[in-house]
Amino acid sequence: MKLIDGYVRSPLAGLAPWILMAVVNGPGRFEEAVSAALGLALLTLWIGKRHGVAVHALEAFSVAFFAVLAVLGLTAPPDAIRWIEMWAGELSNIALASFAIITLLIRRPFTLAYAKDTAPPELWDNPVFLRINYVISAVWAGAFLVSAAAGGYEDAVLHDNGNFWFGWILPLAALIFAGAFTDYYPDRATGESTAPWARVFDWLPVFVVITGVVGWVSDEIPDALGIALIVVGAVGSAVMRKVFPDEPAKVPELS
Repeated sequence: MKLIDGYVRSPLAGLAPWILMAVVNGPGRFEEAVSAALGLALLTLWIGKRHGVAVHALEAFSVAFFAVLAVLGLTAPPDAIRWIEMWAGELSNIALASFAIITLLIRRPFTLAYAKDTAPPELWDNPVFLRINYVISAVWAGAFLVSAAAGGYEDAVLHDNGNFWFGWILPLAALIFAGAFTDYYPDRATGESTAPWARVFDWLPVFVVITGVVGWVSDEIPDALGIALIVVGAVGSAVMRKVFPDEPAKVPELS
């Protein structure tokens, strides 16, 4: 129950349907991918309501976006479906980036609603609390734009839908970075943590190792490159632990 409650109170609740769409979508699977994403978006709303969590703007936007795609999947001609299927990843990331940027422009960063679910009301108007959410929402917008650009290069230039580097590795790295920044920045901004900024990249060595293993096993990259990535990731992990050890936390202080 605690895990579910944490899920519906975090930005992952709004992002999960988009991630599912990216994983399931592929040649001939557009309708299935959209149906799965829409189903998860609606399920998330229902679970949130059962847990007494207000509907967040991102979740409402997710339902609306995938509902439109579902209607298109039922009514659009085959050529249009094939076009949407090919560019679904880019359209999704552009939609997410636009949503995030609009929430910044109207001074309602989308992460603010999730932060209010767990922060006491007396902090909601605190300048530091607000600044944290502006920065985090901007980082997520940047991650969505990077993912859209990588997908656009994959489809428009490489003509290789599902390319290992531009279809999976770069977009995934951008999203993981945004997630790591979301976890790191609030404590840093409030003084609760003095951990160096390099901690935002704690995930990178392991990610490089996994990239090498997956690319090597799936024959997406040459054997030599796969082995090199595994070695570089392993060495990088050891260096990170040596050069940037954990530092004692400070008492949080908002001003």
